[in-house]
Amino acid sequence: MNIPAVRDYLLNLQTQIVNALEAFDGETFRRDEWQRPEGGGGISRLIENGLFFERGGVNFSHVKGTTLPASATAHRPELAGRRWEAMGVSLVLHPHNPYCPTVHMNVRFFVAEKEGSEPVWWFGGGMDLTPYYGFIEDATHFHQTCREALAAFGDNVYADYKAWCDRYFFLKHRNEARGVGGIFFDDLNESGENGFERCFALIKSVGNQFLPAYLPIIERRCRLSYGDRERDFQAYRRGRYVEFNLVWDRGTLFGLQSGGRTESILMSLPPNVVWRYDWHPETGSAEEKLYTEFLPVRDWI
Repeated sequence: MNIPAVRDYLLNLQTQIVNALEAFDGETFRRDEWQRPEGGGGISRLIENGLFFERGGVNFSHVKGTTLPASATAHRPELAGRRWEAMGVSLVLHPHNPYCPTVHMNVRFFVAEKEGSEPVWWFGGGMDLTPYYGFIEDATHFHQTCREALAAFGDNVYADYKAWCDRYFFLKHRNEARGVGGIFFDDLNESGENGFERCFALIKSVGNQFLPAYLPIIERRCRLSYGDRERDFQAYRRGRYVEFNLVWDRGTLFGLQSGGRTESILMSLPPNVVWRYDWHPETGSAEEKLYTEFLPVRDWI
């Protein structure tokens, strides 16, 4: 198990993604390096009110501790009494233009150790797309790229991780998907001599395919004109993003409950959000099309 290699890859991935996004936007991401009193730290890269991105963050963290929150040990009781460390790159990007989708990507590694016992470790991650105005071409491209990222790891891996993503990024209290999905996986661990390397290779493939999955979409849509109606609907749908992250997202909850850095954890939240009571889109409108044609689970390839 080569923990330094995972850390090096994640730091390089953060740099590569930020460099590409800065080139696209034209503005520079702020760099905020921080230390966690309980152990470890991270580097937050953030843009606000850029030329294209209204808000976005690409965060690296490598945190350590001796006691896990009860929510983690309830899920995995074998972790109790172990020292642990977790590292990952997590990003969320919110464009100004409502015709350009919000996107999320995360790749991460966790290990917990105790003297005299085998370490408990796993990888996790994925990426998903949250459009406000849907385009079939965009959803298809995103899913095709996700499938390509996983093609070398088994014939059914993309289908399994797509289904996992559809289940995970679902607002149960709304009975509604957050977006058009993508891929999601957790607890990735394979035994045997090459198990760690195979799992590590999979998350590298996912991380490396993020830019090819997202940049062509925003390059196609960034010049579409929009007005107050589109911005208002974008703000309303962003409320669903906030609800999911604060109510259901395991990563957000783990970060807050384990004493993580709140500013970095909540950088995923959009800057402007609107909630309305019992609102419904007009029949036949472009806004209704999101609900009828894009949010229901479907095969995009």
